[in-house]
Amino acid sequence: MSDPLVEVAGLSVAFGATRAVRDVSFAVHPGECVAIVGESGSGKSVTARALIGLAGEGADVRATTLRVDGRDARTFGDRQWRAVRGARIGFVLQDALVSLDPLRPVGREIAEALRLHRTVPRAEVGARVVELLRDVGVPEPEARAGQRPHELSGGLRQRALIASAIACAPALLIADEPTTALDVTVQAQILDLLAARKRDGMALLLISHDLGVVARIADRVLVMKDGVIVEEGPAERVLTRPEHPYTVMLREAADPRPARPATKIGAPVVQARNLVKSYGARRAADDVSFELREGETLGLVGESGSGKTTLGRLALDLLRPDSGEVLIEGRPWREMSARDRRAVRSRIQVVYQDPLGSFDPRFDVRRILDEAIAVSGLPRPARRDRAVELLEQVGLDAGLLDRRPARLSGGQRQRVAIARALATRPKVIVCDEPVSALDVSVQAQVLDLLARLRAELGLSYLFISHHLGVIRQVSDRVAVLKDGRIVEVGEVERVFTAPRTDYTRRLLAAIPRLPGEPGAPEDQGGNHGTDHDGGRVRSADHG
Repeated sequence: MSDPLVEVAGLSVAFGATRAVRDVSFAVHPGECVAIVGESGSGKSVTARALIGLAGEGADVRATTLRVDGRDARTFGDRQWRAVRGARIGFVLQDALVSLDPLRPVGREIAEALRLHRTVPRAEVGARVVELLRDVGVPEPEARAGQRPHELSGGLRQRALIASAIACAPALLIADEPTTALDVTVQAQILDLLAARKRDGMALLLISHDLGVVARIADRVLVMKDGVIVEEGPAERVLTRPEHPYTVMLREAADPRPARPATKIGAPVVQARNLVKSYGARRAADDVSFELREGETLGLVGESGSGKTTLGRLALDLLRPDSGEVLIEGRPWREMSARDRRAVRSRIQVVYQDPLGSFDPRFDVRRILDEAIAVSGLPRPARRDRAVELLEQVGLDAGLLDRRPARLSGGQRQRVAIARALATRPKVIVCDEPVSALDVSVQAQVLDLLARLRAELGLSYLFISHHLGVIRQVSDRVAVLKDGRIVEVGEVERVFTAPRTDYTRRLLAAIPRLPGEPGAPEDQGGNHGTDHDGGRVRSADHG
């Protein structure tokens, strides 16, 4: 067996009195993928960052062994780390917008890595940049190389970041939630690319909350909770026969479960008629028509750039169509007066993927909710009671009223966003990727919450997501978009079990599945027979 590229024993990381990681030990060998899974705050990302000297300011990192590429990394200074990062170890973060330089084109960022480590002749750098962008599924790579991060979609930014990380053919790639922002077909392409690099000998340390992604590529899985590894072993065994209660909970939360209680479906509340919306030569909406009925959830799915979010913004009247119209409860937006628009807006609300970005960071929860409640006309003395009522509706305690968004967990922030949307007693909520950034267990809780609120309040959801498993859980009907057009629409179970278009079949085939799920291949890319340290189970209080 070859020597490990990373070997760590007794790793502990503390920030002041808080111990984020405790006594973690594992190794990653050439040609192997080790996945670390767990909920937010479990210590996954801190562990990964500690391995390459990026644990963060104020971090106290200690280990009895920390060998990187055969050398004792405990002795590394900044110069040694700079020589290792990029050339021997690539690192991919989930948030590409933060990781990429906003002031320069992405092609120049990729080129810098090639020039810095001199992996290709200078005359070949430009061609290699285009090749890397094409490898990670970027369309029109020559043009995209000249664009800055803000000019690219989230999925394109993430692909550019991955291209930069693999530019120098590193021996080890550390990937922290590398595919969360990607639709299923691009996700499959990236996972196939990583699997091919793994077969060529690259080691991969994958951090992910998506167990389907883990099943597709991982050889071994480490399960973390509260900074401790509570279970580890071959991927197939851990994902199909988990032994620790926490792993069992994660596995159950990852299983698709119907979240559609029986509700009475009524008359159309949103109708889109022949919508056209163009950005230059690209049509984001190309003669699109659909309707959302009272008490119904209509799912919108498709790849990045298919027009999903554009349709949501058109429905909300945040964008005006070039032609066509949107009717709310039978009235076209374009025919309403400004006063009527304000009244109608209270009946159609939105929940975004990133609530932190939609909140004023200076406001506490009380003020965030108070602003929304004020729109409903409730007198100021009654607003606090209404805020408490809203928090209770979404399963939160009144004690959170004085907290700012930065002090809330991801799940708490999303629940506050839902509470804010409910403040005006809407009939329709547009949900734009509302759970894609959440752990599987928190995701399940939020989906259950949305289903309960729909049943109790008679809400209608226009549910936008690139996660087909989520769409299947929550939707009554689903519309499949491609290049700004609806190519298929129908009852959700019919579309998922008997798709009528090749495009829909390709989307469904790309869904990462857990072992044992219908449609899951016998081997999804990992080498599940590999077990470099015996696959033992640790108790929750180990170390």
